[in-house]
Amino acid sequence: MERTVHVAESQIADLVLAERYLSDIQRDVDAYISQFKEGYFSPLAMLARLTEEAGELAREVNHKYGEKPKKADEADNSIEMELGDVLFIVLCFANREGIDLTRAIERVLHKFGTRDADRWTKKHTDTP
Repeated sequence: MERTVHVAESQIADLVLAERYLSDIQRDVDAYISQFKEGYFSPLAMLARLTEEAGELAREVNHKYGEKPKKADEADNSIEMELGDVLFIVLCFANREGIDLTRAIERVLHKFGTRDADRWTKKHTDTP
């Protein structure tokens, strides 16, 4: 099924992105979690983990763009890895709750495309 999202040209056009469906990634995460007797954490535990990972992401962003450099003995984490950790927890949370993240993001993009259609100043382009 082909999905169309009506938005401006992507700013990541020059970035080579892996060709995978979000549904496949959700299945991969489920296969990984399903090998353990404990299974998915409770919703509250996952929310705590998500908050923890968001804090670690904030720390890395602050190290890179803020006024707080890393200590010499601090681990060399990256924004990429911290975003991956956040995404992993989001995928786990969605799987536990039976949420199709492809459908969820499509609904959110539609919401932004309609509710916020005239909220921000659009760039002028030659294409419609």
